[in-house]
Amino acid sequence: MSLQGKKVIVLAENDYEDPELWYPYYRLLEAGAEVTIVGPRAETYTSKHGYPAQATLAAEEARATDYDGIVIPGGYAPDKMRRYPALLKLVRDIHERGGVVAFICHAGWVPVSAGILKGKRVTGVGAIKDDLVNAGATFVDEAVVVDGKMVSSRTPADLPAFMPGIIKALGG
Repeated sequence: MSLQGKKVIVLAENDYEDPELWYPYYRLLEAGAEVTIVGPRAETYTSKHGYPAQATLAAEEARATDYDGIVIPGGYAPDKMRRYPALLKLVRDIHERGGVVAFICHAGWVPVSAGILKGKRVTGVGAIKDDLVNAGATFVDEAVVVDGKMVSSRTPADLPAFMPGIIKALGG
């Protein structure tokens, strides 16, 4: 289950869902991955509950070729993230080069806007089911759905299923 040598991005923007950012961040570190928090800008973002996350790299400075995967947390942050072309390009580029794209809860909005869901099986919080389907995905109501290198989950309660899916997709 070692992810030694793997490099993964965890995205951040204001109003992220606390456990959906920090649980993956620490689990990936624990598994041996190098984890970088990336945001629209290299600055501090605050969660829905006031907890800070420091993005050390801006999306436009991150190169997809340097990373094996990207994790997108939910909360209200994805509705903000999807407004940044550089962030969407980063997600799309990681996907197109065969990297892991993982998202949970409302984070499905980001791959919707990146245009990478057509023909994929995914899940997410029920509130965005129509958005996922309208983007060309098949919605499945399960704790974790893995379709190739795409890993998705519904809510924080699904994190114990989400993380093994991500770690396996990364080759751990």
